[in-house]
Order: sequence, then structure tokens, then C-alpha cells
Amino acid sequence: MSIGKEMNPLKAIKKITELNDSLSAKDGNIKENTKVKVERKKEVAKVKEVAKVKKASKVKEVSLHTDKKADNSSEKEKNTGQVNKIKRKKKNTEQNTEEIKDRDNSSKNSKKAREEAILKSVEEQLAKIALDKDKKPKNRTVVSVKKQVMSGKKNKKNNKKIKIIPLGGLEQIGMNITAFEYENSIFIIDCGLAFPSDDMLGIDLVIPDVSYLKNNFSKLKGFCITHGHEDHIGALPYILKQLNIPVYGTKLTMALIERKLKEHNIDKTAKLNVVKYGDTVELGDFKVEFVKTNHSIADAAALAIFSPAGIVFHTGDFKVDYTPVFGDAVDLQRMADIGREGCLALMCDSTNATKPGFTMSEKTVGKTFDAIFAENQKNRILVATFASNVDRVQQIINTAYKYGRKVVVEGRSMVNVISVAGELGYINIPKGTLIDVDSIKNYPPESTVIITTGSQGESMAALSRMASSIHKKVTIMPGDVVIMSSTPIPGNEKAVSKVINELSIKGANVIFQDTHVSGHACQEEIKLMYALLKPKFSLPVHGEYRHLMAQKELAVAMGMEKDNVLLVSSGDVVELGADSIKVIDRVEAGGVFVDGLGVGDVGNIVLRDRQNLAQNGIIIVALSLERLQSITFRP
Repeated sequence: MSIGKEMNPLKAIKKITELNDSLSAKDGNIKENTKVKVERKKEVAKVKEVAKVKKASKVKEVSLHTDKKADNSSEKEKNTGQVNKIKRKKKNTEQNTEEIKDRDNSSKNSKKAREEAILKSVEEQLAKIALDKDKKPKNRTVVSVKKQVMSGKKNKKNNKKIKIIPLGGLEQIGMNITAFEYENSIFIIDCGLAFPSDDMLGIDLVIPDVSYLKNNFSKLKGFCITHGHEDHIGALPYILKQLNIPVYGTKLTMALIERKLKEHNIDKTAKLNVVKYGDTVELGDFKVEFVKTNHSIADAAALAIFSPAGIVFHTGDFKVDYTPVFGDAVDLQRMADIGREGCLALMCDSTNATKPGFTMSEKTVGKTFDAIFAENQKNRILVATFASNVDRVQQIINTAYKYGRKVVVEGRSMVNVISVAGELGYINIPKGTLIDVDSIKNYPPESTVIITTGSQGESMAALSRMASSIHKKVTIMPGDVVIMSSTPIPGNEKAVSKVINELSIKGANVIFQDTHVSGHACQEEIKLMYALLKPKFSLPVHGEYRHLMAQKELAVAMGMEKDNVLLVSSGDVVELGADSIKVIDRVEAGGVFVDGLGVGDVGNIVLRDRQNLAQNGIIIVALSLERLQSITFRP
């Protein structure tokens, strides 16, 4: 029978056993029926024998008394009655024989039909199992088989150990990059940048130092990118010029990366690969599965890393949003499946590890926007948010359309992201809603909404230039409503406060309460990861030291041994095995400064000189010298 390409052996064996038991029961019934049939045949033979004897006796009696024809009529009637009785018995016996044959045939047919029905049922069940497994790799049946295979392997002690090397993203927010190494295979998760702090004068960006990767170029297999935020993809245009290796990511993430590479004229030589949720990428000795999760940008993914030492789960930046604006909710089922298979180590987002409770759904911000728009129908509205927060932009556009406002998008990064998202169908803009910034003067102020960059107080962002009155096309007017739809990233508080003060001086009403929800998990969501994945070891990532420490406390509260939670710094080489996790070495790591077109040209000495110039100023002496024999003027 045809049961599909794949089947579940356990259920197949169970069904076949049930079939054998059923057939055995039917065989017992057939034997019983056969025994009854034999007994009935014996009775028929016995009746026939009696009839034969009686018939012979009658013939003899007739031959002996042929001359006695005058037997009384009563005797004849008696004999005639006996003969009729025998004939009736014979007829009944023949009828019984025919009925037995019919019942036997019916029994055979019924048996055959039941066997065919049972075989068909088994076939359908096994075909369904095979179909489900093709459709959903995370099927519980599949997991149970995997679990049995793994449990069989557990009998053999696994002495293999991998290296995990964070080259950035620890003790800071941003510049996330982590390398995984085993023998001759290295792959990297994310490649982000960091924004300069106040003391980095003249610096545009900070990218990670990848000296270790360049020294081991022959081992590199590729980048796996979790999502499209700058702190996870921003350094790729600079790093791919040095390390041109394959890059893997989801649809929107790869589209944003491709747009950035075009600006650097390396999009033609880059090796970009789009993957779907559930896909597994082979990178040397590692296999990496992309798992659906939620964040403040669409197409965010967690990574399940199947390594020679065991499964390592990297959450990426995540939150648990059951009602996302776009797409599906986080795939908690797959995470639970991996937990049942056996998760060796968890690398979990620590950004909001100090905040209790759950992170609110992105849709709650839409209700706040609606209330603000309803209250300020006679004022122009400006909304500053992250350029990559496509879901937030979608809700702003939806609200603007509801209240009949035209939308202007300002800021280069904002325009790029919305263009890419629109092309891929990740954002829906009603026809006639979006207008160019040059056309804003043709509409009354109260009928427009400006979506702009600069929510983090970046000096050259659109909002900062508006606040400083140096923007060429938009001027802040008294009565304007400015919504700050973000929270300051640690380190940006001063810059954000400066922009808010400048806007307030110009008469704008700045709103920043309940206008933002985080894209990062709070304490209860982090606990949920530990409950589902049940890791043996924990390596908190993505955050300052206080955030990492807060997650360690959560892990211990969830029942993990304190020694199994390891806090590390960028550059530490972590050795992970089936029974141990520890720091064994350090490699060169840190930040490389990007100053204009120069990458790495500016070092600490130049920064120190710039700081001295900024604090102490400079004296420039200009002298005019002439070749004279005598001094014309004295000092």
C-alpha cells in the first residue's frame, strides 16, 4: 500500500499491531464457524442415513406384502405421513445446507471487506502523518522521534566543544556581532554599528573590530542576520568590503541590507541569500534554523543553532506580541519543541531585563495616536520615530488617513525604509495619502502630518535640524504638536532633552507619554523563554552590564544553577560543551571609528586632541616677516 514518502514508525507499528489483533479475532470467529458447519454436516448425514434406512425398509415391506393390497387405509395413511415427513426433513436439511453455504460466503465477504477497511484506515493515517510532517517540521510526532534519536545519542558522551566569541554588543546597546567557532568553521550572528557618544567628537559611526575574523578568513562560512535594525546590520557595508562572505536573512532584512550596499556600490559583489521561517542554513559544522519572533520591525527572527556540542538558541531582539500589526505572533510552539529536544544554552536579549511584567503590544500605540489626533485637529502634527519601525509608521499613516490628513515622510533613512517596505508589501499606504515635502506648502498645516527621523536627538537628523531652524523645507511653528514616539537609548538622553527643549522654545507642544512601546522583552517574557527552552546554560546578551546581571537573577529564579549563567564581555572567548561553560581566552575586540570616508583613520590620540581643542580652544599666531637689517617694531 502507498503511505507517502515519510511516515511515523511508532504509529505505523501500533496500527499494524491493531490490524493483526483484529485479523486474529476474525480468524478465531472463522474457526468457530467452521466447527459449527462441520457439526451441521454430520447432522445432515445422519438424517440422510436414517431416511435411507427407512426407505429401504419400506421397499422391503412393500415387496413382502404385495399380495396384501387390502391393507386398511389407516395403515397406508400412516406410512404416507411418515414418507412425507422424511421428505420434509430432507428438504429442510438441504435448505439448511444452502443457508450455511450462504452464511459462509457472506462471512468471507465480510471478512474481506473488514480487512480492506482496516488497511485503508492505516494507509490514510500514515499518509496524513507524512503530509503533516512535510507541512510542519515542528510536528509533535516528528519531535518525539527526534527526541528518541537524541536520547539514544545521549548514551554516548559528547565531548565536543564550541567557541562563542562576542565581538560587540555586550556592556553597551548597539554594535551587535557574535562569532561561533568549531574547528574549521566560523559563522557570525549580526553585524551592527553603534552611534558615537558625546566625547567622540567628529565621529559619525562606530563599527566592530573584526581583526579576529580577518585572521581566520579561511574558516568563515557566512553571516546570519536576525533583523534589519542599524545596530544589527549597519556595519555590513564596511565589513563586507573586508570579508566578502555569504549573508543570510529574512525578506525585509535582506532588502534593507541590499539598499545599504547600493549606497556603497558593493551590491553587485555581495552574496545575499533570503531565507524563510523554518529554513535551515548549513554553515560548515553548524546548522542554523530561523524561528519566527516579534520585534519593533517586521521579519525579525530568532536562531536555533545546531552545533556539534548541542543546540544553542539565540533570541535576537524580541518581544512576545500576540497581536502584531503585521504578520504572525512569535512561534512559541517551535521554541517549546526545541526545549523538548534539549537546549544546551540560551543567549537571550537583556535590554529590558530590569523592567517587570510584559511588554505591551504594538497595537496599543495606535490607540494613543488616535486620541492625540482627535484632540489636535486644528494643529499640524509631527511624529518622530525610528526609521526602521515599519509597524509604527503604518499606524501613523492609518490614523492620518482616518482624520483626512496628508502624510509627509522626511529623513533619508525614513524614506529608504518606507520605500523598501512598500515595494515588498510590508506597509499599506492609501492612494493619495502620501505627498512630497515640497508640496506641504500647498496644504493647510492642520491637514498634514510629518513623519520624521531624529527621535534619538541625532544632530544631523531631520527633527534636530527643524529644532535648530536649519532645515530648508520645514519650520517649527507655535502650536505644532510633536510626538516623540520612542524612548532614548541609554547614552542619548542628553541629546533628546536638548531637542525637546529647543522645540518647546519655539512654541511646540511636545508629547512623549504613552507614545511608544518597546520592541524588547520584559521580565515575564524572558522567564517564558527559560520555561519553554529549559536551557542547561545561559549566556545573557544585548545590554549593559546591569541588564546582563538582571537577566542572570531571572535565570537563577527560574531554577538554573548560578554557576551555569555566565556573564562575559566583548572579546571573551567562551568554551561551551555538554557539561561546562567557561571563558578560556580573549581576542582583540572593540570599536573602529568612521569619520566621513575614513574608516579606522581616527584613533584615541586624535580624539584626545579634539577633546583638548573643544575644551581649551586654540590660539593661532600669524606673523608677517620681512628681510630687514633692523627691527622695525618691538613686541
